[in-house]
Amino acid sequence: MARLLLGQVLWFAGDPMILGEAAARHESHGGVLVDAGRIVAAGPADRLRAAHPGAAVTDYGRDLISAGFVDAHVHYPQTAIIASWGKRLIDWLNTYTFPEEMRFADAGYAAAIAARYLDLTLANGTTSFCTYATIHPQSVEAIFAGAQQRGQRIWAGKTCMDRNAPDGLRDTVQSAYDDSRRLLERWHGRDRLSYVITPRFSPTSTPEQLAALGALWREHPDCLMQTHLSEQTDEIAWVRQLFPQSRDYLDTYEAQGLLREGAVYGHAIHLTRRERDRLAEAGASLVHCPTSNTFIGSGLFDMGLARRLRVGLATDTGGGSSFSMLRTMAAAYEVAQLRGQSLHPSQLWWLATQGSARALRACDRIGNIAPGMEADLVVIDLASTPAIEQATRRAGDIWQALFPTIMMGDDRAVRAVWVNGVLHSPHPKWQ
Repeated sequence: MARLLLGQVLWFAGDPMILGEAAARHESHGGVLVDAGRIVAAGPADRLRAAHPGAAVTDYGRDLISAGFVDAHVHYPQTAIIASWGKRLIDWLNTYTFPEEMRFADAGYAAAIAARYLDLTLANGTTSFCTYATIHPQSVEAIFAGAQQRGQRIWAGKTCMDRNAPDGLRDTVQSAYDDSRRLLERWHGRDRLSYVITPRFSPTSTPEQLAALGALWREHPDCLMQTHLSEQTDEIAWVRQLFPQSRDYLDTYEAQGLLREGAVYGHAIHLTRRERDRLAEAGASLVHCPTSNTFIGSGLFDMGLARRLRVGLATDTGGGSSFSMLRTMAAAYEVAQLRGQSLHPSQLWWLATQGSARALRACDRIGNIAPGMEADLVVIDLASTPAIEQATRRAGDIWQALFPTIMMGDDRAVRAVWVNGVLHSPHPKWQ
């Protein structure tokens, strides 16, 4: 049966990074009609009620209905170590990340953390994400199985590393290729699941392993490829030592067939001019991870790149310090301010929804409200705490009403989450 969700509705008719707030559409008394997992229509509430008198109605009052959040770069195996005392990137990997990822050799542990991560992100309104697993195939199986059970659209891949990692976290050139291909053939395109080819980053993969993964990508060009790029200056210096033949960090991937459309690079803070030009020319995507970049002291991403490149937004769990895309939007605003770049609320919201979906080559399916899109929706209470409520009450337009939730909101602002047209773990008020 069709269901009509009523409330304020926010969607996008264009890219606000280019067009500004005029790219956004807001219906103050609107509705979204959902049927069989798809959005059928959106617009004024009265018009939709009249056109669809037989639809079941859920009225969210003055709450805001939006596309669900899309988190474009995460490490779900780091769920349990989020907010560990900060160090620089390499120390953080060796002290926290690698010991924790060793535990994913246990399939039961992998399944438990996958379930915890999925529940935490859904509670924060995140309906889709792109994640690294560990080198263990069972870590990929766990997150795909959990997301399939919940009906989610996600991307995941086995993390490949054949050097500069502990013994229990290294694979080989051949096993990285074989395991990745086997997992890809089992899961890619099954329900709402997609496999993503996943070398961790150049320091932990030999040129031979990167080349093998480049070959796998050529064999399966409809997959995404994800990795890290230019996160910290000492990391870049390390790459220069490991790849003296390469022109720059990006060239370590390009030389092995890992640069084209569908490449998704996390961080990309300290780019050379050549790297910026090649990324744009190749049609690659970048993902901004602001809470991670400030938490580990990596640097300030240049949001001006969004005028040339596909740019998504991400929590980067667990280097990032929050599971919330609201908190991530707030951090993106703050990082941009430090660079003299003022981001409008429409731009922040777009980055967390349609921008991230676009970075993952899925903007025709998720990240926006439009007929035919998959019905992944989040309902946001714009007065979820006393501090937010008093600021919203003074608002003169939707952006003044939304911005306090962006800057101060958390999971209390998430009133309901719809995944593929199914209500998931609703707030008690709506049960």
